[in-house]
Amino acid sequence: MFDSERILDQQQKHTTRRLFLIGGAAATAYITLSRLSRLHVEASETVHGTPGSVTIVNFRDDGTRIGQQTVPKLLKSDREWLDQLGKNSFQIARQSDTEMPFTGVSWREHRHGIFRCVCCDTALFSSQTKFNSGTGWPSFYQPIAKENITEREDLSLGIRTEVRCVRCEAHLGHVFNDGPEPTGLRYCMNSASMRFIPA
Repeated sequence: MFDSERILDQQQKHTTRRLFLIGGAAATAYITLSRLSRLHVEASETVHGTPGSVTIVNFRDDGTRIGQQTVPKLLKSDREWLDQLGKNSFQIARQSDTEMPFTGVSWREHRHGIFRCVCCDTALFSSQTKFNSGTGWPSFYQPIAKENITEREDLSLGIRTEVRCVRCEAHLGHVFNDGPEPTGLRYCMNSASMRFIPA
């Protein structure tokens, strides 16, 4: 065998081995992505939340208190929430993300009215308790009714107190002890978790 034939034979073996390795890696990546995609779809059909009922306080859009009502908790799958909310509100209200400061639709909202949960329409805050915190998020010194929210410890970035809608468990934001009188609290909320209803 000539030297040139031997070199050509070795090059073909390297090329074949390289193609085999590249092809194998591509096939592995395809299978992995396919499985992840299927898992994501299956997970998105899982219903989240705590079954049962809660007592909330109902309000008219002008902020007038109507009274208490016991309602079933609202449970939906991630797919249903995503279809209802769109990507931005879904990521914030259902996956506990946070919108960038000074970007939300209601951080500069100064009209008279109330803020309702974007997921279940429960009344959450009144414009009468809204103040300019300078943080870039809508801030309130108290909820419209304490019964309509729930608070829990959040250890994701230090120790904070997360605020959620009591009926559908939507993530609203966090509450801090640096607000104005009369409460000294700052309910720092995400615009994407609420919708403003002018009076």
